[in-house]
Amino acid sequence: MTNTATTSPVVHARAPGKINVFLKVGAVMHDGYHDLATAFQAVSLYEDVRARAADDFSVAFTGSVDTSGLAVDGSNLAIKAARALARATGYTGGVHLEIDKNVPIAGGMGGGSADAAATLLACDALWGTELSREELLKIAATLGADVPFAVTGGTAIGTGRGDQLSPALAKGTFHWVLALAEFGMSTPSVYSELDRHRTRHAQDIFPVQQQPTVDANVLQALRAGDPAMLAESMHNDLQAPALQLAPGLGRVLELGEANGALAGILSGSGPTVAFLVPDVDAGLELQVALSAARLRVVRATGPVHGARILTT
Repeated sequence: MTNTATTSPVVHARAPGKINVFLKVGAVMHDGYHDLATAFQAVSLYEDVRARAADDFSVAFTGSVDTSGLAVDGSNLAIKAARALARATGYTGGVHLEIDKNVPIAGGMGGGSADAAATLLACDALWGTELSREELLKIAATLGADVPFAVTGGTAIGTGRGDQLSPALAKGTFHWVLALAEFGMSTPSVYSELDRHRTRHAQDIFPVQQQPTVDANVLQALRAGDPAMLAESMHNDLQAPALQLAPGLGRVLELGEANGALAGILSGSGPTVAFLVPDVDAGLELQVALSAARLRVVRATGPVHGARILTT
């Protein structure tokens, strides 16, 4: 019998990781979730997905990050994406996915979401299901708040759970130096710590908005392509609770800001620390300084395109 996993054509798709340059978290709601207001920027750290036709659904990983702890069963988000596309289109076959991971795992940069976004495009091309971008985005929204943005890329404002996207104008290129942690952080744990922090300090902080909004200064800085202005406006409500859970990240932030970064911010729920720098030269200098402190560092630029097919 012919093994379709080794003889079928391969479709190669790619999707970017992201940085939240701004993240406000609303009050906890009755269902335990929070409304968000965030500004996403897709950056040049990519997940590459290669898809082959198969009789069932499977995934294997390689890459520059340690993938040994990743699930390869039906709980994996890429497998969920492929199954969701099959259900939506009535496709009755399967797919074997090979994913080359470069976005940190559990790092606050949406690597799993990028896997799912690239998988949707790759399987749509492989299976000839020919969904529109809007139909793919509808499926993406069922998979998680960051998946639609990994499909669209660029710069966008996210509201609701972060999945209600509107494009944001961004001029020029922003330069980032990313300090990658050797550990991951649980997003639910960071949100729980935020809720505890707000309860503990309820007398000292302003009442939390139910439906937060993105600061106008952030939008202005992105439109102007002005890294100094953006550095002054960046904010992440999850940073304080993440630092409470992992205090060593505070030292990383201090080190970066003492070595030429305009500002540093935790991306999403962390633990990746994203440093905004004025230009390529400043990025190289900061990379050297952080590497000398034995931190794992990569440079990236944004905004970049969302998920796309590279080869079929």
